[in-house]
Amino acid sequence: MSNKVTIRRLATGVPGLDDLLGGGLPEFSFNLLAGTPGSGKTTLAHQMMFSLANPERTALFFTVLGDQQQFPFFDVNKVNQSIKFVNLAADLLQGDFDRVLKRIAEEVQSFSPSLVFVDSFRSVAQSAKAMDSGVAGLQHFVQQLGMQMTGWQATTFLIGEYLAPEAESSPVFTVADGIIWMSQLVHRDAMIRKMQVVKMRGQAQSPGVHTFRISDDGVRVFPRAVVKPDTAGDVKISGDKRLSMGVPKLDDMMGGGLPAGYSLLVVGPSGSGKTVLATEFLAEGVRVGEPGVIAAFEKSPNQLLSHKLNELINSGNVGLINTRTLDLSIDEILHDLVEMITRMKAKRVVIDSLSGFELALASVFREDFREALYRMVAVLTGMGVTVLMTAELEDHYTVLRFSAYGNAFLADAILMQRYVEISGQFRRVLSVVKVRASAHSKDIRFFDIEKDNVLIGESLKHYQGILSGYPESVL
Repeated sequence: MSNKVTIRRLATGVPGLDDLLGGGLPEFSFNLLAGTPGSGKTTLAHQMMFSLANPERTALFFTVLGDQQQFPFFDVNKVNQSIKFVNLAADLLQGDFDRVLKRIAEEVQSFSPSLVFVDSFRSVAQSAKAMDSGVAGLQHFVQQLGMQMTGWQATTFLIGEYLAPEAESSPVFTVADGIIWMSQLVHRDAMIRKMQVVKMRGQAQSPGVHTFRISDDGVRVFPRAVVKPDTAGDVKISGDKRLSMGVPKLDDMMGGGLPAGYSLLVVGPSGSGKTVLATEFLAEGVRVGEPGVIAAFEKSPNQLLSHKLNELINSGNVGLINTRTLDLSIDEILHDLVEMITRMKAKRVVIDSLSGFELALASVFREDFREALYRMVAVLTGMGVTVLMTAELEDHYTVLRFSAYGNAFLADAILMQRYVEISGQFRRVLSVVKVRASAHSKDIRFFDIEKDNVLIGESLKHYQGILSGYPESVL
């Protein structure tokens, strides 16, 4: 016989938040929503309340502020039915904290809510400055309120503005079952919002700091994507299974195709055919029953979609993530990628391109671009998908480089596209730089693009013409 108590978890209704909490909010828990001014605490509280409240689970919201009717989650039909707002502004003006506590207790006893929210203490703190009790009285008020909330048969939320030093010394942080910390950072021209579940008693919350956004629809959390140990062990990358690139002669150059689960970096100057090759890779996947996903960081859909790629997307066999929005975080990008890969059961992913990927990131994340790229590749390949990334390189003719970011080591395989000048014309050439743990061709071959198809030609070593612009050592 087990003596273990099962704690019911409440779904918050905030996209991504339940994952951070370990499955939802424990019922009858006392939670603290804390953080810096303007970080979104009240918006988060309202969103959870309107999602959770119903005739059987009523909510009581104590406030000194206005409502948030501009958000679509604000259901006016629930107000004064499932949800009751109580404004404490008049009570606070009297300057008697004991009276405020009594008023809160009376309202809770009268309404018998399942959910209780108390927001916010900025106005309380401002009014406290004019009282004899001052800051000490405010601290006592908060402590007494916190103790009361732990005793109610309700799921309760205390919302307040705290700075980290205050948080460390506040007794409320000790008695709270759950603490959600919210903050915002302005870095150059970007606004970044972060959320951390400091603790959630009785369940395993997601560690670390996570990105969230406040849009017209409310709060959306993007949990930090990581490779889970229990699933990573199920992914076996042996190199035995090979995926065709959709170009038979290129498969031969790579030793039989690209090993499944590998990350491939396709580098080359502008116009060399990187996106066309990526399209062939996706089209071959569709032909053999392997759905794909392409994340377009560089161009708008109208610019990106060739006729062939447009057909693949319209058929539903290739998913398109349009990431033209700037100031994204790696968490947002990975969330959308993982969600679409999982939904479509995709086996092939194209990132086009790393240059656009870097620009799409908020400026604060660009400083850690290599770390962001490393995590993205690790998460995607950890899911067992095969990743093709494109990267634009300026062709210096006499200098060989494989990455503008010094991160070529992240790729399991590298294809390089270049231009050569022959008899007054530019010609495209392609070579396989590496395929990890696999033999591959060392040849540099001509290739061309006709009607969105890649055509591999002869090796340069068989060409008897006059080459100009490249020393023999490079060719």
